[in-house]
Amino acid sequence: MSTANISSPQRSTTPAAPSTGPSVKTQRIVALILLLCQGGITVSGSIVRVTGSGLGCVTWPNCHPGSLVPIQGAAPMLHQAIEFGNRLLTFVVAAAAIASIVVVHKAQRRKELKVYAWAGLAGVFVQALIGALSVVLKLSWWSVAIHFLPSMVLVWIAAMLFSRINEPDDGTPTRLFPAAVRTLAVVATIALSIVLLTGTFVTGSGTHSGDAGVGMEGRLGVDTYGMAIIHAVCMYVYLALTLIVVFLLHRNGAPKVAKKAGWVLIACIVIQWAIGVTQFYLHIPRWTVPFHVGMSSVVTAFTALLWAHGLRRVENEDGSTANTAQNGDENVPAAQG
Repeated sequence: MSTANISSPQRSTTPAAPSTGPSVKTQRIVALILLLCQGGITVSGSIVRVTGSGLGCVTWPNCHPGSLVPIQGAAPMLHQAIEFGNRLLTFVVAAAAIASIVVVHKAQRRKELKVYAWAGLAGVFVQALIGALSVVLKLSWWSVAIHFLPSMVLVWIAAMLFSRINEPDDGTPTRLFPAAVRTLAVVATIALSIVLLTGTFVTGSGTHSGDAGVGMEGRLGVDTYGMAIIHAVCMYVYLALTLIVVFLLHRNGAPKVAKKAGWVLIACIVIQWAIGVTQFYLHIPRWTVPFHVGMSSVVTAFTALLWAHGLRRVENEDGSTANTAQNGDENVPAAQG
């Protein structure tokens, strides 16, 4: 089916309120809280790193041998408080994930949403285990890296849950912009993954190990500023690909909401670029790291939201819905202008 001129379908994409259980508005609020929590804990983790508080608690799940909570004199109390506080935030994220599971099940939503919700909770437990591993390994750079990267996956999942909740469960999967543009969006997402990966190499080779008592022991043995340049080049590639995607959205008459999501994403990438440039020329001061990590979550979330706009469940023109359409592009109708 031709997709030369795709425009926003003139029909609602909002599911009717369930007869029982939480409303769609409530579900979206819970999903948004989960998204904010998944991104927020990455920021708190970066604060642990730049304050050198990573080994404020030296065991897991206890803070110290025989004590679940910080102990006076075992380590600087500020470091213990920051690391222990970051651990407590795990329970906040877990609570948000459980809440998302409860609301989608009580509202009897479709399987896709339940999978996203359960994946978010499973990810919290996986991250807790990875965090324990990083403590056991005394904050080896690669253990810290694999602690950060899954967080970006969880941010993506939470963003998809937030976006998909607003679609009717029995709506028809409808392609809102051409398959070629979605393919390019996949390429841009792969580029983002490389940006995030090289970013962990930059921090892994730098001085912010996460433990105030550790110098360059256990750090990645590459030139930090050379790696920062490679990281920046990857970011420029990602930005260029995103600009092309947004250009093609305009050229193909994509829905306004998709084009808006694209421009918001570009603005976020530019802000992230500005923070990265500031870090480079100021020799990566500690205070810039939480901002850079936080914007990584924002960029990841908006990349997911832009991707979600490419294929959405919508009501048919007569107001009815159908659940027989397949997800392959060859069987998914395109919204026509």
